[in-house]
Amino acid sequence: MAFQDKTIVCKECGNEFVFTAGEQEFYAEKGFENEPIRCKDCRDARKKRMNGNGQRRQNRQMYDAVCADCGATTQVPFKPRNDRPVYCSDCYQNHRSAQNGY
Repeated sequence: MAFQDKTIVCKECGNEFVFTAGEQEFYAEKGFENEPIRCKDCRDARKKRMNGNGQRRQNRQMYDAVCADCGATTQVPFKPRNDRPVYCSDCYQNHRSAQNGY
């Protein structure tokens, strides 16, 4: 499929922006089905608003836990419960890969 540059009107600011053929190819490779609805400036501003410019993640309360697989001490962004296992980041990635068949 040959992609061609496409002009789109931004949902936020109403300005036109170009969804390039290269960007369309990237979207297709990643399996993205929806075209962007915001220009780059509005997307960046929205990301900044959504995550507090990175501050929210830094200020997040973390809880101590012990990994159910390897026994390592770790910290997680949720309060661990006894009815569900908690994994360190390495073991969590291993579980995700196993679930996805990778």
